[in-house]
This record gives sequence, structure tokens and C-alpha cells, in this order.
Amino acid sequence: MEDRTTTLIGKRRLAAKKDPRASYQNRRQEICDAAVRVFHRKGFKAASLTGVAAELGVDRAMIYYYFSSKDQLFDEIVRTVLEGNAALALRIADSAISPPRKLRELISAFMISYAKHYPLLYLYIREDLSHVNDTRAAWSDHMRDLNRSIEKSVIDIVEQGLADGSFRRTGSAQNIAYAVLGMLNWSHRWYKPGKSDPPEELGKTFAEIVISGLESVY
Repeated sequence: MEDRTTTLIGKRRLAAKKDPRASYQNRRQEICDAAVRVFHRKGFKAASLTGVAAELGVDRAMIYYYFSSKDQLFDEIVRTVLEGNAALALRIADSAISPPRKLRELISAFMISYAKHYPLLYLYIREDLSHVNDTRAAWSDHMRDLNRSIEKSVIDIVEQGLADGSFRRTGSAQNIAYAVLGMLNWSHRWYKPGKSDPPEELGKTFAEIVISGLESVY
């Protein structure tokens, strides 16, 4: 039989999600920020809602008012970050700067984002979206849409460079875009904050490798 207290908290949580007041949204953001710090220090498996509550100096029950589980908290943070990355990629792709500069800025920005939100985005990269449980299905679908949006932005940038001659046609725009994203994503195998080079430097290195391999020589 379902615990009555848990049921009441769940009902309050659902009602609160519709609350437009800034105080509620600000508190959710505080919890998300604290969770990032806890996940960063302990890793996802060792982290807990109790640890997040301790980070904020509040009771664990207060966290349950906003999030039902560690997975839901993780999903919320990743969704927010990925939405920001997708919007950033689109802005860069639609900007008036040259394709090489667009690609350079996007690569640098994504490496910085991976480091800033370590290890969350790397945990997400390893997530098999085709095997999540039913309660996360809507989240999974949204993540796929965001992934496709990011891929499209990178493909668009490469196509722009191929069209204006600033990039050599070393392959299809799609394959080049996948190579760029693959290089960034593979950094989850070795990147460690404080041990690896700063993300700004890594982003510059990655961008230089890509751009120097693509730029046309006149």
C-alpha cells in the first residue's frame, strides 16, 4: 500500500510545479545548483538527495517537495543544460560571423559547458535513451529532439563553410559534424577537472585541429 505521506508530498509537488512565483523557481534552481556541486564531488552513484539537502543546509523532506528522486533531479539539470547548449548552437549557426569562427566558438563553448557541468553531461552522454523506464519517456524524447537540434546546427555551420568555400569538401557535412561532436563527446573518457588542461585551452586545441583540417588554402 502506498505511503500516505509520500502520496501527499507527490500531490503537493505536482501542484507546486504549476506555481509561477519566482520564489518557487528560484528554490528549484538553488537545489539544482547544489546537486551539480554534489554530483561533481561524489559522482552520480555516490550522490544522494540527503547529500544535496546537506549541501543546502535543509531537511531532506524539503528536497522531496521539489524533486521525487535523484534521477528526476539529474534529468531536470541535464534538460536545462542541454536546452541551453541547443539554443547556443542555434544562435551561433544563425549569426553573421564566418563559418570557421562559428565552428571555433561552438567547439570552445561546448567543451566549457561539459567541464562546468561535470560529470552530469558526461553521464548523460553514456545514457541509453532507448532503454529508459516509462516514467522518463517524455524526458528521453525531449533529449532526442535537443540532440537532433544540436546536430543540425553543427551540420548547418559546416554546410555554410562548404558553400562559401571557407571549408574544403573533405566529406559530407553530416559526417564532418558527427566527427566534431564525437571528438567533444569522447573527452568523457579522459577529462578530469583539475587534472586535465583547463576547458578553455582544450576547446581552443580541439577547434584548431578541426579548423586547420577544414579550411581551404588559397
